[in-house]
Amino acid sequence: MRIGKITENALKRSVLKLIKTEFKNEGSAAAGSDCAFSNEKKTFSTICPVTVDIEDAAFYGVIKAVNGLVAQGITAEQVLMSILLPENAEEPQIKKYVNDAIEAARLCNVVYSGGHTEVTSLVNRPVLNITAIGYLSEEALTDGKRVTCNGKGKPGQSLVITKCVALEGTAMLAWEKFDELTAKYPVPFIDGARNFKYDLYVKKEMDILAGSGVSAVHDLSNGGVFAGLWELAGRSGCGLRVDLKNIPIRQETIEICEFFEINPYQLLSGGALLIAADDGEKLVFDLNNNGIPAKIVGELTDSNDKIIINADETRFLEAPQADEILKVL
Repeated sequence: MRIGKITENALKRSVLKLIKTEFKNEGSAAAGSDCAFSNEKKTFSTICPVTVDIEDAAFYGVIKAVNGLVAQGITAEQVLMSILLPENAEEPQIKKYVNDAIEAARLCNVVYSGGHTEVTSLVNRPVLNITAIGYLSEEALTDGKRVTCNGKGKPGQSLVITKCVALEGTAMLAWEKFDELTAKYPVPFIDGARNFKYDLYVKKEMDILAGSGVSAVHDLSNGGVFAGLWELAGRSGCGLRVDLKNIPIRQETIEICEFFEINPYQLLSGGALLIAADDGEKLVFDLNNNGIPAKIVGELTDSNDKIIINADETRFLEAPQADEILKVL
């Protein structure tokens, strides 16, 4: 199988179909949704594996796991982390992972409540899995102001992106490849990219979306914005038209991606939300007015075509590929 996320068809055949035989209700996981829940207890959970070998893996994993809940309108409460280490690992490495997890948990205002740590000959590098657990209050279930889990967009809705794409991948590269990058770029420029790691939590923008006419939210992640566009359109049963020049992206991202010859639109994009909204202009105004950058990048259509426009060039969006960061890290 290819490296990266398995294809959606493989996911449906070999994972989701089996899960639905165990959970004969709407509470099981689904393609395009990063969490599953129990109808009876109103509890939600999500698991985030960290598949890149980086120093700050636990920090990014906790943020990603918590965002998986928050982006569905769920209040995250605690995180747990499983750490599998190779035989040559040393104890300071464990302390680093736990400290980073606690730092990220505090940033997200959740509790780091423990987990499992084990040394095993079955892995040749550290493997982390972070679980986030949360809940829905009765008010959220009854006041109609929650963006629904597995929400779908509709033809004619605007597609809005918050913050900028590829912040997560840019930060990872800036930290892991600092010496290489600062041989070409000024240190303050790369330091700015490193600080993107503190802009990945999405709770503030999700609070703004409540009651805003939004029907679907997708927290961008593996495969970048191109994967997110494909997944949201597929879940909604729609096509899309997106202007590439309208997709918000930082100059640091452009420069770093050019340095490593990778595509920024297929790079880890945690911290950015892709939103389907009836009134995109009002949503952008509300977000900007609350300090969250946002832009309309296109719209959902009533066809099956997923079209990307770049100046005079028009092409069809391809199915998600392995994330570009795997070419570097």
